[in-house]
Amino acid sequence: MTTLAERAGLAGAARASAIEAVLARAREAGLAQVRIAWGDLHGTFRGKTVVLEGVDARTLRGAFDEGIGLVSTILLKDTSDRTAFKVFDPEAPVALPGFRGANNLFLLPDPASFVVLPWTKEGAGEHSPARTGWLRAEPFFPDGSEVAIDPRRALQRALAALAGEGFGLVCGLEVEFHIWRIEDDALAAAEAAWPAEPPAVRLLHPGYNLLAENWTDLAHEALALVRDNALALGLPLRSLEVELGPSQFEAVFGVTDALTAADQVLLFRNGIRQALRRAGYHVSFVCRPPLPNAIASGWHLHHSLTSLADGGNAFRREGRAGREYGEGGEGGVGGEGRAPRADAGADARSARQVLSDTGAHWLAGLLAHARGMAALCAPTLPAYSRYQGSVMAPQAALWGRDNRGAMLRVLGEPGEAATRIENRLGEPMANPYLYIAAQVLAGLDGLSRRLEPPPGTETPYAAAPVMLPTSLGEALDALAADEVMQQGLGAPLALLIETVKQQELTRHAAAEDRQAWLRREYFGRY
Repeated sequence: MTTLAERAGLAGAARASAIEAVLARAREAGLAQVRIAWGDLHGTFRGKTVVLEGVDARTLRGAFDEGIGLVSTILLKDTSDRTAFKVFDPEAPVALPGFRGANNLFLLPDPASFVVLPWTKEGAGEHSPARTGWLRAEPFFPDGSEVAIDPRRALQRALAALAGEGFGLVCGLEVEFHIWRIEDDALAAAEAAWPAEPPAVRLLHPGYNLLAENWTDLAHEALALVRDNALALGLPLRSLEVELGPSQFEAVFGVTDALTAADQVLLFRNGIRQALRRAGYHVSFVCRPPLPNAIASGWHLHHSLTSLADGGNAFRREGRAGREYGEGGEGGVGGEGRAPRADAGADARSARQVLSDTGAHWLAGLLAHARGMAALCAPTLPAYSRYQGSVMAPQAALWGRDNRGAMLRVLGEPGEAATRIENRLGEPMANPYLYIAAQVLAGLDGLSRRLEPPPGTETPYAAAPVMLPTSLGEALDALAADEVMQQGLGAPLALLIETVKQQELTRHAAAEDRQAWLRREYFGRY
């Protein structure tokens, strides 16, 4: 009889060796348990904790071979954890085959993802039973077939299509978020709610003093916890910065391949929420917290294509030699870079001032699908308050050279290896797999149709031909009308996103107190 790993096509000598290495590390670390986790539609990890049995960790070995059962409705939840499909109704359309009756799926762990959760070490001895390992997993049907609505699969499919054109994608991420000190934990309240009330919080810094060192010092303890736990998880954290809003911060990460970058941001978001909650802090990646004077947060995605033939930057226009990624302080992907210089005699607003033909077509594809990709880059109701001409956030489908008001910020100089595009459309709650997949789908369309970008903008807040959606409902309509996005996601995943998000919109519209709804729906959980 075959194992699930064999039916899924994962079994082999390399994986077997990696599994043995994980089991050995678990024994050496004295672990009593390992969490096996999957990233859901909303970027939250779900899964189960495997209790290790003796020195040979038989339960964990079994999980690698046969997976662990997971109720399939976990994949069909909205942000309140309400199932968005009638899985028990035999008359309901079978829009998502394989999900009838809240049946079981199975999570198969990836041994390469293994880490020991650093915050489980605190206050315990070297071999304390509290020490916990962690593995990322992927869902499979019992016959070993893939689950098409898994967001990570969507990115893998998009990257496979990109590889078919001879390219890979590298990304550097800048993620804004908020941290508060917990004053009163709402879990102590006598009356529970669904979703629960978030804790009462106080600020770590008063804001409105961008990059202020004094504010950094006020938040020293919390930022040290972010730094130490992120690095212990193996994440390429480059800097932590004070943002404009009260208690608002930004984390900047080094460049890596797209799938790894998506995995890393999901681990960062979930990890620091857990680690800092133990220390009495509330961390939220909600775009605009439902608190007085809160400033909306963004998630800026720096990216460029690499040639699979020679490893070079396919966005780089031929010219003088320049810096490599990561050189010159913040000069690489994920950093701010220095201001570009125009070539003498060239049109200063032309994309080809900086970008190759490939880069220009990719840029044009992103612009052509800006509205269609918005719901994937900004999937929550509060996110659309950003697109109103707010501070350094986009409101139209425009690009500009080193212009933080434009949706797409082009950085680099002719011949510079760090040439890249920064998409400023995203919000921190975006599912990283869907956010990055949207770039690939749009960019590939630009390449295949050889689209040409318009001149770059110098006035990003002036009236423009294509404005970004101003509500989640409008963004969902644009996604439904975008054939490239629909085909790239696949019908089952596109239906899942539409159904789940429409259910959220319906519940928000019916709420008596919509601010309370936002507070409980997003702020307390994400």
